[in-house]
Amino acid sequence: MSEFGALSIVPPLLAIVLAIITRKAVLSLFLGIWSGAVIYTGGLGIVQTFEWIVAAIADDFHATIIVFTLLLGSGVAMVWNLGGTYAVRDWAVKRLDTQRKAGLAAWGLGVVLFFDDYANTAIVGSTMKDVSDQLRISREKLSYIVDSTAAPVATLGISSWVAFQLSLIDEGYAEAGVAAADRPSTFEVFLNSIPFNMYSILAIAMVVIIVLWRRDYGEMLTAEHRSWTEGKVTRDEAVPMQDVAADLGEPPASTPRLINFFLPVAVLIAVTVGTAFWTGGLSAVTLVTDPSTAGDQLWTAVIDADYATALMIGAFAMVVSGFVLGKAYGIFGVADATEYTIDGFGIMLTAVSILALAWGIGEVISALETGSYVADATVGTVPQSVLPALVLVVAAFIAFSTGTSWGTMGIMTPIAVPVAWEISGGGAEGHTLVAVMVGVIFSGAIFGDHSSPISDTSVLSATFTGADLIDHVRTQLYYAVTVGSVAVGLLLVWGLTGITPLVLLPIGVVLLVALVYVLSEFDARRRGIDPVSVNEPRDADDGPVRVAGSEKGE
Repeated sequence: MSEFGALSIVPPLLAIVLAIITRKAVLSLFLGIWSGAVIYTGGLGIVQTFEWIVAAIADDFHATIIVFTLLLGSGVAMVWNLGGTYAVRDWAVKRLDTQRKAGLAAWGLGVVLFFDDYANTAIVGSTMKDVSDQLRISREKLSYIVDSTAAPVATLGISSWVAFQLSLIDEGYAEAGVAAADRPSTFEVFLNSIPFNMYSILAIAMVVIIVLWRRDYGEMLTAEHRSWTEGKVTRDEAVPMQDVAADLGEPPASTPRLINFFLPVAVLIAVTVGTAFWTGGLSAVTLVTDPSTAGDQLWTAVIDADYATALMIGAFAMVVSGFVLGKAYGIFGVADATEYTIDGFGIMLTAVSILALAWGIGEVISALETGSYVADATVGTVPQSVLPALVLVVAAFIAFSTGTSWGTMGIMTPIAVPVAWEISGGGAEGHTLVAVMVGVIFSGAIFGDHSSPISDTSVLSATFTGADLIDHVRTQLYYAVTVGSVAVGLLLVWGLTGITPLVLLPIGVVLLVALVYVLSEFDARRRGIDPVSVNEPRDADDGPVRVAGSEKGE
Protein backbone atom coordinates (compact mmCIF):
# COMPACT_ATOMS: atom_id res chain seq x y z
CA MET A 1 0.00 0.00 0.00
CA SER A 2 1.32 3.45 -0.89
CA GLU A 3 2.56 5.52 2.06
CA PHE A 4 0.85 8.54 0.47
CA GLY A 5 -2.59 6.92 0.62
CA ALA A 6 -5.42 8.64 -1.23
CA LEU A 7 -3.14 11.59 -2.06
CA SER A 8 -1.38 9.30 -4.57
CA ILE A 9 -4.34 9.51 -6.96
CA VAL A 10 -4.50 13.32 -6.91
CA PRO A 11 -1.81 14.09 -9.58
CA PRO A 12 -3.19 11.91 -12.42
CA LEU A 13 -6.80 12.85 -11.69
CA LEU A 14 -5.87 16.54 -11.54
CA ALA A 15 -4.15 16.28 -14.94
CA ILE A 16 -7.12 14.48 -16.48
CA VAL A 17 -9.78 16.81 -15.09
CA LEU A 18 -7.83 19.92 -16.10
CA ALA A 19 -7.22 18.50 -19.60
CA ILE A 20 -10.90 17.78 -20.15
CA ILE A 21 -12.07 21.12 -18.74
CA THR A 22 -9.43 23.42 -20.24
CA ARG A 23 -8.57 21.38 -23.37
CA LYS A 24 -4.94 22.35 -22.67
CA ALA A 25 -3.14 19.01 -22.52
CA VAL A 26 0.43 20.26 -22.05
CA LEU A 27 -0.43 22.65 -19.21
CA SER A 28 -2.66 20.08 -17.50
CA LEU A 29 -0.04 17.35 -17.62
CA PHE A 30 2.68 19.64 -16.31
CA LEU A 31 0.50 20.77 -13.39
CA GLY A 32 -0.30 17.13 -12.66
CA ILE A 33 3.41 16.28 -12.45
CA TRP A 34 4.12 19.34 -10.34
CA SER A 35 1.33 18.48 -7.88
CA GLY A 36 2.85 15.02 -7.52
CA ALA A 37 6.24 16.54 -6.79
CA VAL A 38 4.72 18.73 -4.08
CA ILE A 39 3.12 15.68 -2.46
CA TYR A 40 6.29 13.60 -2.83
CA THR A 41 8.76 16.19 -1.49
CA GLY A 42 6.54 18.12 0.87
CA GLY A 43 7.94 21.34 -0.59
CA LEU A 44 7.78 23.38 -3.79
CA GLY A 45 8.84 20.34 -5.83
CA ILE A 46 9.92 22.13 -9.02
CA VAL A 47 13.29 20.33 -9.18
CA GLN A 48 11.60 16.96 -8.68
CA THR A 49 9.10 17.86 -11.40
CA PHE A 50 11.82 18.25 -14.02
CA GLU A 51 13.76 15.25 -12.72
CA TRP A 52 10.70 13.10 -13.42
CA ILE A 53 10.24 14.60 -16.91
CA VAL A 54 13.92 14.01 -17.74
CA ALA A 55 13.72 10.45 -16.39
CA ALA A 56 10.68 9.77 -18.59
CA ILE A 57 12.46 11.01 -21.71
CA ALA A 58 15.68 9.17 -20.83
CA ASP A 59 13.95 5.80 -20.60
CA ASP A 60 15.26 3.65 -23.47
CA PHE A 61 11.81 2.61 -24.69
CA HIS A 62 10.41 6.13 -24.46
CA ALA A 63 13.42 7.65 -26.22
CA THR A 64 13.06 5.12 -29.03
CA ILE A 65 9.36 5.93 -29.45
CA ILE A 66 10.17 9.66 -29.57
CA VAL A 67 12.71 9.08 -32.35
CA PHE A 68 10.19 6.85 -34.16
CA THR A 69 7.51 9.55 -33.89
CA LEU A 70 9.84 12.26 -35.21
CA LEU A 71 11.03 10.06 -38.08
CA LEU A 72 7.48 9.14 -38.96
CA GLY A 73 6.70 12.85 -39.12
CA SER A 74 9.53 13.14 -41.63
CA GLY A 75 8.07 10.20 -43.56
CA VAL A 76 4.69 11.92 -43.67
CA ALA A 77 6.37 15.13 -44.87
CA MET A 78 8.14 13.18 -47.63
CA VAL A 79 4.90 11.59 -48.83
CA TRP A 80 3.21 15.00 -48.78
CA ASN A 81 5.93 16.74 -50.78
CA LEU A 82 6.09 13.86 -53.24
CA GLY A 83 2.38 14.43 -53.97
CA GLY A 84 1.54 10.97 -52.65
CA THR A 85 -1.15 12.27 -50.30
CA TYR A 86 -3.10 13.93 -53.11
CA ALA A 87 -2.65 10.87 -55.32
CA VAL A 88 -4.03 8.38 -52.81
CA ARG A 89 -6.85 10.76 -51.87
CA ASP A 90 -7.97 11.09 -55.49
CA TRP A 91 -7.58 7.35 -56.05
CA ALA A 92 -9.43 6.33 -52.90
CA VAL A 93 -12.29 8.81 -53.21
CA LYS A 94 -13.27 7.22 -56.53
CA ARG A 95 -13.57 3.86 -54.76
CA LEU A 96 -14.45 4.89 -51.21
CA ASP A 97 -17.24 7.25 -52.20
CA THR A 98 -19.27 7.04 -48.98
CA GLN A 99 -18.50 7.46 -45.31
CA ARG A 100 -19.51 3.86 -44.72
CA LYS A 101 -16.95 2.52 -47.20
CA ALA A 102 -14.20 4.75 -45.82
CA GLY A 103 -15.00 3.76 -42.23
CA LEU A 104 -14.97 0.07 -43.08
CA ALA A 105 -11.67 0.51 -44.92
CA ALA A 106 -10.12 2.14 -41.85
CA TRP A 107 -11.56 -0.61 -39.64
CA GLY A 108 -10.26 -3.32 -41.97
CA LEU A 109 -6.76 -1.81 -42.06
CA GLY A 110 -6.78 -1.65 -38.27
CA VAL A 111 -7.67 -5.32 -37.99
CA VAL A 112 -5.09 -6.40 -40.57
CA LEU A 113 -2.25 -4.41 -38.97
CA PHE A 114 -2.47 -6.40 -35.74
CA PHE A 115 1.23 -6.76 -34.99
CA ASP A 116 1.70 -3.47 -33.10
CA ASP A 117 -0.68 -0.77 -31.89
CA TYR A 118 1.75 2.12 -32.50
CA ALA A 119 2.41 1.07 -36.10
CA ASN A 120 -1.32 0.50 -36.52
CA THR A 121 -2.26 4.05 -35.52
CA ALA A 122 0.54 5.54 -37.62
CA ILE A 123 -0.26 3.68 -40.83
CA VAL A 124 -4.07 3.71 -40.67
CA GLY A 125 -4.29 7.33 -39.50
CA SER A 126 -1.87 8.62 -42.13
CA THR A 127 -3.49 6.56 -44.89
CA MET A 128 -7.12 7.43 -44.22
CA LYS A 129 -6.94 11.05 -43.03
CA ASP A 130 -7.24 12.81 -46.39
CA VAL A 131 -9.85 10.36 -47.68
CA SER A 132 -12.02 10.85 -44.61
CA ASP A 133 -11.59 14.64 -44.89
CA GLN A 134 -12.85 14.56 -48.45
CA LEU A 135 -15.94 12.63 -47.32
CA ARG A 136 -16.53 15.01 -44.39
CA ILE A 137 -15.84 12.44 -41.70
CA SER A 138 -14.78 14.38 -38.63
CA ARG A 139 -11.22 13.92 -37.41
CA GLU A 140 -12.74 12.89 -34.07
CA LYS A 141 -14.58 9.98 -35.75
CA LEU A 142 -11.47 8.83 -37.61
CA SER A 143 -9.43 8.99 -34.39
CA TYR A 144 -12.05 6.84 -32.67
CA ILE A 145 -11.92 4.22 -35.42
CA VAL A 146 -8.12 4.16 -35.39
CA ASP A 147 -7.83 4.03 -31.59
CA SER A 148 -10.44 1.28 -31.24
CA THR A 149 -8.75 -0.99 -33.78
CA ALA A 150 -5.21 -0.58 -32.44
CA ALA A 151 -4.69 -1.87 -28.88
CA PRO A 152 -7.90 -3.97 -28.85
CA VAL A 153 -6.74 -5.83 -31.96
CA ALA A 154 -3.12 -6.09 -30.79
CA THR A 155 -4.08 -7.66 -27.47
CA LEU A 156 -6.09 -10.44 -29.14
CA GLY A 157 -3.54 -11.66 -31.69
CA ILE A 158 0.13 -12.41 -32.18
CA SER A 159 1.64 -9.00 -31.60
CA SER A 160 4.07 -6.93 -29.59
CA TRP A 161 1.69 -7.32 -26.64
CA VAL A 162 1.87 -11.12 -26.44
CA ALA A 163 5.32 -11.51 -24.88
CA PHE A 164 4.40 -9.02 -22.17
CA GLN A 165 1.07 -10.72 -21.54
CA LEU A 166 2.67 -14.16 -21.25
CA SER A 167 5.28 -12.87 -18.80
CA LEU A 168 2.51 -11.43 -16.61
CA ILE A 169 0.70 -14.77 -16.50
CA ASP A 170 3.88 -16.43 -15.27
CA GLU A 171 4.34 -13.68 -12.68
CA GLY A 172 0.77 -14.05 -11.46
CA TYR A 173 1.13 -17.79 -10.95
CA ALA A 174 4.46 -17.26 -9.20
CA GLU A 175 2.81 -14.81 -6.79
CA ALA A 176 0.10 -17.41 -6.14
CA GLY A 177 2.77 -20.00 -5.33
CA VAL A 178 1.74 -22.40 -8.10
CA ALA A 179 4.60 -24.40 -9.61
CA ALA A 180 4.92 -24.60 -13.41
CA ALA A 181 4.40 -28.37 -13.26
CA ASP A 182 1.03 -27.90 -11.55
CA ARG A 183 -0.57 -25.58 -14.07
CA PRO A 184 -1.42 -25.37 -17.78
CA SER A 185 1.04 -23.88 -20.23
CA THR A 186 1.23 -20.10 -20.22
CA PHE A 187 0.00 -19.91 -23.82
CA GLU A 188 -2.98 -22.12 -23.01
CA VAL A 189 -3.96 -19.75 -20.20
CA PHE A 190 -3.61 -16.83 -22.62
CA LEU A 191 -5.86 -18.53 -25.19
CA ASN A 192 -8.46 -19.32 -22.51
CA SER A 193 -8.39 -15.67 -21.42
CA ILE A 194 -9.31 -14.26 -24.85
CA PRO A 195 -13.12 -14.71 -24.57
CA PHE A 196 -13.02 -12.79 -21.28
CA ASN A 197 -11.19 -9.86 -22.88
CA MET A 198 -14.68 -8.61 -23.56
CA TYR A 199 -13.96 -4.91 -23.84
CA SER A 200 -11.48 -5.44 -26.68
CA ILE A 201 -13.78 -7.76 -28.60
CA LEU A 202 -16.84 -5.56 -28.14
CA ALA A 203 -14.89 -2.36 -28.91
CA ILE A 204 -13.95 -3.79 -32.31
CA ALA A 205 -17.60 -4.76 -32.89
CA MET A 206 -18.76 -1.30 -31.76
CA VAL A 207 -16.76 0.37 -34.53
CA VAL A 208 -18.52 -1.78 -37.12
CA ILE A 209 -21.92 -0.94 -35.60
CA ILE A 210 -21.21 2.80 -35.63
CA VAL A 211 -19.75 2.78 -39.15
CA LEU A 212 -22.43 0.59 -40.77
CA TRP A 213 -25.40 2.21 -39.07
CA ARG A 214 -24.02 5.75 -39.28
CA ARG A 215 -25.53 6.68 -35.93
CA ASP A 216 -23.72 8.76 -33.31
CA TYR A 217 -24.45 10.22 -29.90
CA GLY A 218 -22.78 12.39 -27.30
CA GLU A 219 -20.05 14.76 -28.45
CA MET A 220 -19.36 12.58 -31.48
CA LEU A 221 -22.79 13.53 -32.81
CA THR A 222 -21.81 17.19 -32.40
CA ALA A 223 -18.55 16.59 -34.26
CA GLU A 224 -20.16 14.66 -37.10
CA HIS A 225 -22.99 17.16 -37.50
CA ARG A 226 -20.46 20.03 -37.63
CA SER A 227 -18.31 18.24 -40.20
CA TRP A 228 -21.30 17.23 -42.30
CA THR A 229 -23.18 20.51 -42.37
CA GLU A 230 -20.31 23.02 -42.22
CA GLY A 231 -17.46 21.15 -43.90
CA LYS A 232 -15.27 21.56 -40.79
CA VAL A 233 -13.52 18.29 -39.98
CA THR A 234 -12.19 19.86 -36.77
CA ARG A 235 -13.70 22.33 -34.31
CA ASP A 236 -12.91 26.02 -34.96
CA GLU A 237 -10.90 26.38 -31.74
CA ALA A 238 -9.29 22.95 -32.03
CA VAL A 239 -5.53 22.48 -32.03
CA PRO A 240 -4.86 19.48 -34.28
CA MET A 241 -1.92 17.35 -33.20
CA GLN A 242 -0.64 17.82 -36.74
CA ASP A 243 -1.82 19.91 -39.69
CA VAL A 244 0.34 18.90 -42.62
CA ALA A 245 -1.08 21.32 -45.18
CA ALA A 246 -0.78 24.34 -42.89
CA ASP A 247 2.71 23.41 -41.70
CA LEU A 248 4.25 22.27 -44.99
CA GLY A 249 2.40 24.28 -47.63
CA GLU A 250 1.65 23.05 -51.13
CA PRO A 251 3.77 20.09 -52.32
CA PRO A 252 6.26 20.74 -55.14
CA ALA A 253 5.16 17.62 -57.03
CA SER A 254 3.27 18.61 -60.19
CA THR A 255 2.06 15.09 -61.04
CA PRO A 256 0.61 13.06 -58.16
CA ARG A 257 1.71 9.42 -58.38
CA LEU A 258 0.31 6.56 -56.30
CA ILE A 259 3.77 5.01 -55.97
CA ASN A 260 4.83 8.08 -53.99
CA PHE A 261 2.35 7.07 -51.29
CA PHE A 262 2.27 3.30 -51.41
CA LEU A 263 6.01 2.64 -51.75
CA PRO A 264 7.03 4.60 -48.58
CA VAL A 265 4.19 2.96 -46.62
CA ALA A 266 5.16 -0.48 -47.93
CA VAL A 267 8.79 0.20 -46.99
CA LEU A 268 7.68 1.21 -43.48
CA ILE A 269 5.69 -2.00 -43.02
CA ALA A 270 8.23 -4.35 -44.62
CA VAL A 271 11.29 -2.96 -42.82
CA THR A 272 9.44 -2.82 -39.49
CA VAL A 273 8.32 -6.45 -39.74
CA GLY A 274 11.72 -7.60 -41.05
CA THR A 275 13.61 -5.77 -38.30
CA ALA A 276 11.23 -7.15 -35.67
CA PHE A 277 11.96 -10.72 -36.81
CA TRP A 278 15.69 -9.96 -36.89
CA THR A 279 15.72 -8.52 -33.37
CA GLY A 280 13.73 -11.59 -32.29
CA GLY A 281 16.56 -13.85 -33.45
CA LEU A 282 15.01 -15.20 -36.66
CA SER A 283 17.70 -16.47 -39.03
CA ALA A 284 17.06 -16.91 -42.75
CA VAL A 285 19.96 -19.38 -42.87
CA THR A 286 18.40 -21.56 -40.19
CA LEU A 287 15.03 -21.43 -41.93
CA VAL A 288 16.64 -22.78 -45.11
CA THR A 289 18.85 -25.39 -43.47
CA ASP A 290 16.24 -26.64 -40.99
CA PRO A 291 12.75 -25.77 -42.31
CA SER A 292 11.08 -28.18 -39.87
CA THR A 293 11.70 -25.65 -37.10
CA ALA A 294 10.20 -22.72 -39.02
CA GLY A 295 7.07 -22.56 -36.87
CA ASP A 296 8.99 -22.53 -33.60
CA GLN A 297 11.47 -19.98 -34.92
CA LEU A 298 8.76 -17.62 -36.10
CA TRP A 299 6.92 -17.89 -32.79
CA THR A 300 10.09 -17.22 -30.80
CA ALA A 301 10.96 -14.27 -33.04
CA VAL A 302 7.53 -12.71 -32.54
CA ILE A 303 7.78 -13.12 -28.77
CA ASP A 304 11.37 -11.85 -28.44
CA ALA A 305 11.24 -9.03 -31.00
CA ASP A 306 12.18 -5.47 -30.06
CA TYR A 307 9.21 -3.71 -31.66
CA ALA A 308 10.21 -0.20 -30.62
CA THR A 309 13.54 -0.51 -32.42
CA ALA A 310 11.80 -2.12 -35.40
CA LEU A 311 9.39 0.82 -35.67
CA MET A 312 12.25 3.31 -35.49
CA ILE A 313 14.23 1.57 -38.25
CA GLY A 314 11.07 1.19 -40.35
CA ALA A 315 10.32 4.91 -40.07
CA PHE A 316 13.92 5.75 -41.02
CA ALA A 317 13.63 3.51 -44.09
CA MET A 318 10.43 5.34 -45.03
CA VAL A 319 12.33 8.65 -44.95
CA VAL A 320 15.13 7.19 -47.09
CA SER A 321 12.59 5.99 -49.64
CA GLY A 322 11.36 9.59 -49.87
CA PHE A 323 14.89 10.76 -50.74
CA VAL A 324 15.10 8.10 -53.47
CA LEU A 325 11.68 8.81 -54.99
CA GLY A 326 12.23 12.58 -54.94
CA LYS A 327 15.46 12.17 -56.89
CA ALA A 328 14.14 9.46 -59.22
CA TYR A 329 11.15 11.53 -60.37
CA GLY A 330 13.00 14.85 -60.38
CA ILE A 331 10.69 16.34 -57.75
CA PHE A 332 13.37 17.49 -55.32
CA GLY A 333 17.03 16.90 -54.57
CA VAL A 334 18.94 15.86 -51.47
CA ALA A 335 19.14 19.40 -50.06
CA ASP A 336 15.37 19.93 -50.26
CA ALA A 337 14.72 16.42 -48.96
CA THR A 338 16.85 17.20 -45.92
CA GLU A 339 14.79 20.31 -45.29
CA TYR A 340 11.59 18.29 -45.58
CA THR A 341 12.97 15.82 -43.06
CA ILE A 342 13.47 18.61 -40.52
CA ASP A 343 10.04 20.07 -41.36
CA GLY A 344 8.59 16.66 -40.61
CA PHE A 345 10.11 16.74 -37.14
CA GLY A 346 8.25 19.99 -36.58
CA ILE A 347 4.77 18.60 -37.26
CA MET A 348 5.33 16.05 -34.48
CA LEU A 349 6.64 18.39 -31.76
CA THR A 350 3.24 18.77 -30.09
CA ALA A 351 2.79 15.01 -29.97
CA VAL A 352 6.29 14.45 -28.59
CA SER A 353 5.76 17.13 -25.92
CA ILE A 354 2.52 15.53 -24.75
CA LEU A 355 4.05 12.04 -24.84
CA ALA A 356 6.98 13.18 -22.68
CA LEU A 357 4.67 14.78 -20.12
CA ALA A 358 2.30 11.79 -20.13
CA TRP A 359 5.27 9.55 -19.39
CA GLY A 360 6.29 12.07 -16.73
CA ILE A 361 2.95 11.44 -15.03
CA GLY A 362 3.94 7.79 -15.13
CA GLU A 363 7.06 8.60 -13.13
CA VAL A 364 4.87 10.38 -10.56
CA ILE A 365 2.52 7.42 -10.31
CA SER A 366 5.42 5.02 -9.87
CA ALA A 367 6.96 7.14 -7.10
CA LEU A 368 3.65 7.58 -5.26
CA GLU A 369 2.64 3.93 -5.89
CA THR A 370 -0.78 5.04 -7.11
CA GLY A 371 -1.66 1.80 -8.88
CA SER A 372 -0.77 -0.40 -5.92
CA TYR A 373 -2.82 1.80 -3.59
CA VAL A 374 -5.93 1.54 -5.77
CA ALA A 375 -5.54 -2.20 -6.35
CA ASP A 376 -4.89 -3.03 -2.70
CA ALA A 377 -7.77 -0.86 -1.55
CA THR A 378 -10.31 -2.51 -3.85
CA VAL A 379 -9.40 -6.10 -4.74
CA GLY A 380 -9.50 -8.09 -1.54
CA THR A 381 -11.67 -10.95 -0.34
CA VAL A 382 -14.80 -10.49 -2.44
CA PRO A 383 -17.39 -12.99 -3.70
CA GLN A 384 -16.11 -15.00 -6.62
CA SER A 385 -19.19 -14.12 -8.66
CA VAL A 386 -18.42 -10.40 -8.72
CA LEU A 387 -14.60 -10.58 -8.76
CA PRO A 388 -14.17 -10.47 -12.57
CA ALA A 389 -16.41 -7.41 -12.97
CA LEU A 390 -14.71 -5.67 -10.04
CA VAL A 391 -11.23 -6.35 -11.40
CA LEU A 392 -12.23 -4.92 -14.80
CA VAL A 393 -13.53 -1.73 -13.17
CA VAL A 394 -10.43 -1.36 -10.97
CA ALA A 395 -8.06 -1.98 -13.90
CA ALA A 396 -10.01 0.57 -15.95
CA PHE A 397 -9.71 3.17 -13.19
CA ILE A 398 -5.97 2.59 -12.84
CA ALA A 399 -5.43 2.81 -16.60
CA PHE A 400 -7.59 5.93 -16.81
CA SER A 401 -5.64 7.54 -13.98
CA THR A 402 -2.19 6.47 -15.12
CA GLY A 403 -2.59 6.52 -18.90
CA THR A 404 -0.83 3.20 -19.34
CA SER A 405 -2.46 -0.12 -20.17
CA TRP A 406 0.81 -2.05 -19.86
CA GLY A 407 1.52 -0.50 -16.47
CA THR A 408 -1.99 -1.40 -15.32
CA MET A 409 -1.52 -4.99 -16.41
CA GLY A 410 1.80 -5.11 -14.57
CA ILE A 411 0.18 -3.78 -11.38
CA MET A 412 -3.03 -5.82 -11.42
CA THR A 413 -1.92 -9.28 -12.56
CA PRO A 414 0.33 -10.14 -9.56
CA ILE A 415 -2.49 -8.99 -7.24
CA ALA A 416 -5.61 -10.41 -8.92
CA VAL A 417 -4.28 -13.84 -9.91
CA PRO A 418 -3.34 -14.92 -6.35
CA VAL A 419 -6.72 -13.62 -5.11
CA ALA A 420 -8.51 -15.66 -7.79
CA TRP A 421 -6.48 -18.77 -6.96
CA GLU A 422 -7.20 -18.43 -3.25
CA ILE A 423 -10.97 -17.80 -3.37
CA SER A 424 -11.52 -20.51 -5.99
CA GLY A 425 -9.76 -23.16 -3.92
CA GLY A 426 -7.21 -23.92 -6.64
CA GLY A 427 -7.40 -26.92 -8.95
CA ALA A 428 -9.20 -26.84 -12.30
CA GLU A 429 -11.60 -24.16 -11.08
CA GLY A 430 -8.64 -22.08 -9.98
CA HIS A 431 -6.99 -22.28 -13.41
CA THR A 432 -10.28 -21.25 -15.04
CA LEU A 433 -10.62 -18.22 -12.79
CA VAL A 434 -6.98 -17.26 -13.39
CA ALA A 435 -7.63 -17.20 -17.15
CA VAL A 436 -10.71 -15.06 -16.48
CA MET A 437 -8.61 -12.65 -14.41
CA VAL A 438 -6.04 -12.32 -17.18
CA GLY A 439 -8.76 -11.52 -19.72
CA VAL A 440 -10.59 -8.97 -17.57
CA ILE A 441 -7.35 -7.23 -16.57
CA PHE A 442 -6.47 -6.76 -20.24
CA SER A 443 -10.06 -5.61 -20.87
CA GLY A 444 -10.05 -3.07 -18.06
CA ALA A 445 -6.60 -1.78 -18.96
CA ILE A 446 -7.63 -1.01 -22.53
CA PHE A 447 -10.99 0.44 -21.44
CA GLY A 448 -9.30 2.90 -19.09
CA ASP A 449 -6.59 3.65 -21.63
CA HIS A 450 -9.22 4.53 -24.26
CA SER A 451 -10.88 6.95 -21.85
CA SER A 452 -7.74 8.78 -20.74
CA PRO A 453 -6.23 11.95 -22.22
CA ILE A 454 -2.84 11.03 -20.73
CA SER A 455 -2.61 7.74 -22.62
CA ASP A 456 0.16 7.43 -25.22
CA THR A 457 -2.13 5.55 -27.60
CA SER A 458 -4.72 8.34 -27.32
CA VAL A 459 -1.97 10.85 -28.12
CA LEU A 460 -0.71 8.89 -31.13
CA SER A 461 -4.21 8.20 -32.49
CA ALA A 462 -4.97 11.93 -32.41
CA THR A 463 -1.55 12.71 -33.88
CA PHE A 464 -1.73 10.53 -36.95
CA THR A 465 -5.33 11.47 -37.73
CA GLY A 466 -4.67 15.17 -37.19
CA ALA A 467 -7.27 15.53 -34.44
CA ASP A 468 -7.29 17.66 -31.31
CA LEU A 469 -6.26 15.32 -28.47
CA ILE A 470 -8.90 16.42 -25.97
CA ASP A 471 -11.62 16.43 -28.63
CA HIS A 472 -10.62 12.87 -29.50
CA VAL A 473 -10.89 11.74 -25.88
CA ARG A 474 -14.13 13.60 -25.16
CA THR A 475 -15.89 12.12 -28.20
CA GLN A 476 -14.53 8.59 -27.76
CA LEU A 477 -15.39 8.53 -24.03
CA TYR A 478 -19.12 8.01 -24.69
CA TYR A 479 -18.47 4.92 -26.80
CA ALA A 480 -15.82 3.53 -24.46
CA VAL A 481 -18.14 3.82 -21.46
CA THR A 482 -20.97 2.17 -23.42
CA VAL A 483 -18.80 -0.80 -24.35
CA GLY A 484 -17.23 -0.99 -20.89
CA SER A 485 -20.65 -1.01 -19.20
CA VAL A 486 -21.84 -3.88 -21.39
CA ALA A 487 -18.64 -5.82 -20.65
CA VAL A 488 -19.12 -5.34 -16.88
CA GLY A 489 -22.74 -6.48 -17.16
CA LEU A 490 -21.78 -9.61 -19.09
CA LEU A 491 -19.11 -10.49 -16.53
CA LEU A 492 -21.65 -10.17 -13.72
CA VAL A 493 -23.97 -12.52 -15.62
CA TRP A 494 -21.08 -14.96 -16.13
CA GLY A 495 -20.18 -14.83 -12.45
CA LEU A 496 -23.76 -15.49 -11.35
CA THR A 497 -24.78 -18.07 -13.98
CA GLY A 498 -21.62 -19.54 -15.51
CA ILE A 499 -22.95 -19.05 -19.06
CA THR A 500 -20.07 -19.38 -21.50
CA PRO A 501 -18.70 -16.09 -22.89
CA LEU A 502 -19.14 -17.54 -26.38
CA VAL A 503 -22.87 -17.08 -25.78
CA LEU A 504 -22.57 -13.85 -23.83
CA LEU A 505 -20.47 -12.01 -26.41
CA PRO A 506 -23.09 -12.20 -29.21
CA ILE A 507 -25.64 -11.00 -26.65
CA GLY A 508 -23.28 -8.13 -25.90
CA VAL A 509 -23.17 -7.17 -29.59
CA VAL A 510 -26.97 -7.14 -29.71
CA LEU A 511 -27.03 -4.96 -26.59
CA LEU A 512 -24.60 -2.53 -28.23
CA VAL A 513 -26.82 -2.29 -31.32
CA ALA A 514 -29.83 -1.54 -29.10
CA LEU A 515 -27.92 1.02 -27.03
CA VAL A 516 -26.57 2.81 -30.10
CA TYR A 517 -30.10 3.07 -31.50
CA VAL A 518 -31.68 4.29 -28.27
CA LEU A 519 -28.91 6.74 -27.37
CA SER A 520 -28.61 8.16 -30.89
CA GLU A 521 -32.39 8.63 -31.16
CA PHE A 522 -32.58 10.31 -27.76
CA ASP A 523 -29.61 12.59 -28.33
CA ALA A 524 -30.59 13.52 -31.88
CA ARG A 525 -34.18 14.34 -30.93
CA ARG A 526 -32.95 16.41 -27.98
CA ARG A 527 -30.86 18.45 -30.42
CA GLY A 528 -33.42 18.51 -33.22
CA ILE A 529 -31.15 16.51 -35.56
CA ASP A 530 -31.98 13.45 -37.66
CA PRO A 531 -29.57 10.76 -36.32
CA VAL A 532 -29.25 9.07 -39.72
CA SER A 533 -29.42 11.92 -42.22
CA VAL A 534 -26.37 13.46 -40.56
CA ASN A 535 -24.32 10.83 -42.39
CA GLU A 536 -26.26 10.34 -45.63
CA PRO A 537 -24.01 9.81 -48.72
CA ARG A 538 -23.27 12.93 -50.72
CA ASP A 539 -20.82 14.01 -53.39
CA ALA A 540 -17.25 14.29 -52.16
CA ASP A 541 -16.99 17.65 -53.96
CA ASP A 542 -20.13 19.13 -52.34
CA GLY A 543 -18.52 22.12 -50.67
CA PRO A 544 -15.07 22.67 -49.18
CA VAL A 545 -13.63 20.71 -46.31
CA ARG A 546 -11.96 22.96 -43.77
CA VAL A 547 -9.51 22.24 -40.99
CA ALA A 548 -9.41 24.52 -37.96
CA GLY A 549 -7.11 27.48 -38.53
CA SER A 550 -7.12 27.07 -42.30
CA GLU A 551 -9.49 28.22 -45.03
CA LYS A 552 -8.26 25.43 -47.25
CA GLY A 553 -8.58 21.70 -46.59
CA GLU A 554 -5.62 19.39 -46.85
